Amino acid sequence: MYELLRTIHLIAVTPCLIIGAYLIYFSTKGSGNHINIGWAYMILMFFQAGISLFMEARVGPQFLNHFGWIHLLSILTIYTVPKSIYYIKKGDIKGHSRSMIILFWAGLIIAGGFTLVPWKVSIQCLFYIKNGYTL
Repeated sequence: MYELLRTIHLIAVTPCLIIGAYLIYFSTKGSGNHINIGWAYMILMFFQAGISLFMEARVGPQFLNHFGWIHLLSILTIYTVPKSIYYIKKGDIKGHSRSMIILFWAGLIIAGGFTLVPWKVSIQCLFYIKNGYTL
């Protein structure tokens, strides 16, 4: 079951890296393109964070025999996505921008970085490593 959840999670999160970087650093804020792509980004981020809560922690200590420290980033994502929507609907551009940057860096870059440590399966998949580490 873990492998299926991991695959679904990776399929949802991978485009978020490109989409998030585009939205934050390159898109024209407030444009129709930014809004439409932003909705897709928010849905993917919320979905992948939800999926990740069903994946047991495989590194470090576990809480309740399932959750690990990495799950705190999932909770942050599940909190930040609706909060960002609230900010933009309220007209608080700074709040929206700040929460989106936090979401991108904490939810994707930092969490993604944790998955690329040498003993993790993700780095093996990324570099097609089999039978040992041959970086």
